[in-house]
Amino acid sequence: MPKALPMIDMSAPVCCAPVAAGPVDDAAALEVALRLKAIADPARVKLLSLLLTSPLGEENGGDLAATVGLSESTVSHHLGQLRKAGLVESERRGMNTIHRARRDALSALCTVLDPNCCT
Repeated sequence: MPKALPMIDMSAPVCCAPVAAGPVDDAAALEVALRLKAIADPARVKLLSLLLTSPLGEENGGDLAATVGLSESTVSHHLGQLRKAGLVESERRGMNTIHRARRDALSALCTVLDPNCCT
C-alpha cells in the first residue's frame, strides 16, 4: 500500500523556486507533490476544465455532477480534494454550493514546474 503524504496547509498558492532552478528542499517538494496528487485523477482534471471554461467562471455541484456523469457526492468528494489543495474555492448560496477554480494557485503551480510555460 502506498505511503500517505502528510497533511499541510495548502490554502495559499504554492510558493517556492521553480524546480528547474536547482534541487528543491523537502518542504517545497512536498508542497508541489500534494498539489499534483490532488489533480492526478481524470475526474478532477475534468472538473477543473469545466470550472476554467465556464462562461460565468463558476458552477454549482449539481450541474458539474450532471456534466461529468458522476453522483453529486462523488463530485463533492473530488471538489473537496481540490479545495484542500487550494486549487478550487467554494461558496454556499442558499441550497447550492458554487465552485470556482483558483487561477492564481494553478498559475503558481505551473510556474513552479516550468517558469517559462506561460511566456
